[in-house]
Amino acid sequence: MTGMMDREELERSICAGEIDTVLVCFPDMQGRLVGKRVTGHFYLDEVQREMHVCDYLLAVDTEMEPVPGFKAASWEKGYGDFAVRPDPSTLRRIPWLEGTALVIGDCVDHHGADLPHAPRSILKRQLARARDAGFTVKMGSELEFYLFDESYEDAASKRFADLKTAGGYIEDYHIFQTTKEEDLIRAVRNGMEGAGVPVEFSKGEWGPGQEEINLRYAEALEMADRHSIYKNGLKEMAWQRGKCVTFMAKWREDLAGNSCHVHSSLWRTADDTPAFADSDAEDGWSQTFRGYLAGQVELARDMTLFLAPYINSYKRFQSGSFAPTKVVWSRDNRTAGFRVVGEGSGLRVENRMPGADVNPYLAFAATIAAGLHGLNEGLAPAEEFAGNIYDNDAAAEVPLNLRDAIEALERSAPMRSALGDDVVEHYLHAGRWEQSEYDRRITDFELKRHFERS
Repeated sequence: MTGMMDREELERSICAGEIDTVLVCFPDMQGRLVGKRVTGHFYLDEVQREMHVCDYLLAVDTEMEPVPGFKAASWEKGYGDFAVRPDPSTLRRIPWLEGTALVIGDCVDHHGADLPHAPRSILKRQLARARDAGFTVKMGSELEFYLFDESYEDAASKRFADLKTAGGYIEDYHIFQTTKEEDLIRAVRNGMEGAGVPVEFSKGEWGPGQEEINLRYAEALEMADRHSIYKNGLKEMAWQRGKCVTFMAKWREDLAGNSCHVHSSLWRTADDTPAFADSDAEDGWSQTFRGYLAGQVELARDMTLFLAPYINSYKRFQSGSFAPTKVVWSRDNRTAGFRVVGEGSGLRVENRMPGADVNPYLAFAATIAAGLHGLNEGLAPAEEFAGNIYDNDAAAEVPLNLRDAIEALERSAPMRSALGDDVVEHYLHAGRWEQSEYDRRITDFELKRHFERS
């Protein structure tokens, strides 16, 4: 694949002076790439085995505030180190950063075991469970974002108000408007291809200045890595051009939110054939597909915290917005939480609940855990919901806020069984902290509504 490297190629590139920096990264709790810039020769001499970092990196919020109360890392434990062991299969060039390669690593303890609460470890565990059942999981994530003709610094100085989007009207599928944005978007498409992150296409989305760039689906861990590299790289390339983007689930109340639709399917590991299609069945669906779909629907509320991790995430769930409000399935219906799309080898489940603010490793892991629950329990899908599901009062609702999602996960025996109590408690604690940090803040809405009139 273009952009991918092995150790020998990296060594040749470093010796030739083509590469002088290796970004050694891992995904944090928010799905961001964190790590160190390592000189090329030192990477070859030392860091390709492992690199040490502070364990608070998996116990902080989005502001990098060390959050008290985590079992895994705390002031009481002294905030020691864990190790990051580079995964050589992830090594690649980063074309938009001069002389730079990148590798993603696994977080391990002092005995070399994966840290259970690290996002990549959580996904790897679910993939191992799928392999034990004879399946490989393939996934694709569709990220939406807003592009602004302002720098991140200018946006912050304006307190993120009255920002100039790259377009002034709804540009869903528009060619002319997206031509105006092509300087950046073309660079992103080509840059990702050069970094071993294959792109299918780009298009305008529903909001002004809103875009979507679709990555080629892949094995689930590779897809999560691609997702994180893409998201980080897009921000870097926008910054290089004096622009900025946001992946907030809902950045303005009167505009469409940013989704991250997650497509998933199971393939038989033994011969890499799709496990969802059955040509002998009347509807073309295998029992494997039925169970996988049913499990996702049944545990949708239980896993919502991993799909919508912030207060803002829930502002996206609005009727008539193409974001789901009901946890039901339907065929090729964008008003459902779970959309069945494709046929034959392309048959898959599209989980429409996550927003673009999601951590892909956690969202993928939760989706797989729910699907495997359906298989293990022999579940069958409930009757299909059709039509405008927003108006269907019989359909179960998505959690309305972060508190409801925390409560649903807290009570979920299946998610605890699949992910482990310690992992569930780690992310419940993060969710409770996020809620408490919001609860003690005074918002612009409150000031405008109550300063004079209350």
